[in-house]
Amino acid sequence: MTLPASARFDHTEGQVARSIENQTAKLPSDTFLWAAAASIATSATLQIMGNKEASIVVGQWAPTLLILGLYNKLVKQLGSDALDRRANA
Repeated sequence: MTLPASARFDHTEGQVARSIENQTAKLPSDTFLWAAAASIATSATLQIMGNKEASIVVGQWAPTLLILGLYNKLVKQLGSDALDRRANA
């Protein structure tokens, strides 16, 4: 997915967003995928052991982790760090 050049350069990110992007971009994208898979496996194990409430809570981590992984991937491709690379090139 590419955005028109005018849409990409209309604004700049705030300091907080830039700091978050700088930290999350350091993590490999598959970190979030493996964390989500571990959450699902842990949830299934808790369900089998009869701890239904904990199973539900842990199972709900998976979509959040996957969304964070998506955010991580988008930051690497379209975030302010990509704009910095273009400016320094």
